[in-house]
Amino acid sequence: MKFVAVTSCPTGIAHTYMAAEALAQAAKAAGHEMTVETQGAAGSAPLDAARIAEADAVVFAADVDVRDRERFAGKPTVTAGVKAAINDGAGLIAQAVKAAEEGAAPVAPSGPELASKVDGSAGFGTRLRQWLMTGVSYMIPFVAAGGILIALSFLIGGPEVAAKVGGGDFQGVTYPGIENVSDLMSQAGIAGVLFKIGSLAFEMLVPILSGFIAFGMADRPGIAPGIVGGLLATATGAGFLGGLVSGLLAGAVTLGLKKLKVPRGVAGVMPVVVIPLVSTLVVGFLMVVVVGEPIAAAQTGLSNWLSGLSGGSAWVLGALLGLMMAFDMGGPVNKVAYTFGLAALASGNYVIMAAVMAAGMTPPLGLALATLVRRNRFTPAERQAGQAGWLLGLSFITEGAIPFAAGDPFRIIPSLMVGSATTGALVAAFGATSPAPHGGIWVVGLIGNPLLFLLAVAIGTLVTCGCVLLAKSIGRDRAPAAATPETSTQAVAA
Repeated sequence: MKFVAVTSCPTGIAHTYMAAEALAQAAKAAGHEMTVETQGAAGSAPLDAARIAEADAVVFAADVDVRDRERFAGKPTVTAGVKAAINDGAGLIAQAVKAAEEGAAPVAPSGPELASKVDGSAGFGTRLRQWLMTGVSYMIPFVAAGGILIALSFLIGGPEVAAKVGGGDFQGVTYPGIENVSDLMSQAGIAGVLFKIGSLAFEMLVPILSGFIAFGMADRPGIAPGIVGGLLATATGAGFLGGLVSGLLAGAVTLGLKKLKVPRGVAGVMPVVVIPLVSTLVVGFLMVVVVGEPIAAAQTGLSNWLSGLSGGSAWVLGALLGLMMAFDMGGPVNKVAYTFGLAALASGNYVIMAAVMAAGMTPPLGLALATLVRRNRFTPAERQAGQAGWLLGLSFITEGAIPFAAGDPFRIIPSLMVGSATTGALVAAFGATSPAPHGGIWVVGLIGNPLLFLLAVAIGTLVTCGCVLLAKSIGRDRAPAAATPETSTQAVAA
């Protein structure tokens, strides 16, 4: 017989593909032909209409809604969870044979095109991680595209390209914007165009993260307040941690509004007008009034505190700056450290800038190395982010670590802080200097004591990698080893 199947697990990363492999192998062992469509975090390659038409039966191995179920109307179906497919693929194939012999069963309507991949029956801790990973999965393409374009702009035009292009806040420095394309090309060339495009993609990191965390919690109605909350987190300087808060806030507020019992006449406008209006207002107010002011005050206090420490031991200050650079990866604490480095640069102290830059390079580098050393500790999506992490880390784009930190903050962030503190302390102790405010490996020719600078980055990368792997080995199950060969392309697409 000929069968088709669709597999989809709550996170859309591992079990989706494990179920697909189990069904394909069980069908082959029973002498049948099976074609599987995986609806995972990497998206899906829809089954060919001709393949569906000639199928004797359909197997839905899914713990979330299967998209476009109407394609299979009129076909005998077997419905089960992904664990049933993994543990008893042969049993599901036997059920498919029986269903084909008995005739067609009705096909239920499909679910939404966007997939939250959250198991509503799981415990709160599991659902929280799935909410965060939903935001991360939609954010990763922005990290990869924006980060690599910015890195290429530095490679072509040097670190000064940021000052030439401007028009945004990059690593805590606000530049005046170029008004039109002709000015952009004449002042910065193709490097400026790349930087402008990459910076715009990077500006969307926190809003997309926040919006799709809220989507994971409250479905489509959570997207609008989540993205607005993320934009406000960026505008108020709350950064990626503020984005996590705004996403969870937006999801919680939207969920509460969806549960309200209202008159039938009002119910029709609730999802279109009332829920997005009220949730956006509430989340926006909280982000501006409650989150923004404390963060601004904390930034001022940190700057003053660092100024009081600048006369102390260089390695102690370097370690503190390293801790701050890795704490929120482009957020307010990171920006305080970077701005302090710029102030030191203006006063002729190039050591602090070198410590800040090196400490900002090791988080994505250490995570990239960790995904190679222990692949089975990371999901396919994380391994893909690790591949981009090499270039992002070498280019001093600390935000390359955000996908990992957002998905597992309590293990990843402390590990990154240890590695960055080690790096900052070593750079300061070695007396390496950097007159360039940005650029990473691409400005190594300008760095004083470059070999010692690179040595400090290498040591910090190893320390970060070791701490991450140690943290992931404590109190958490290993991620499934790898996707199958035919699904690895889909993981890359994510």
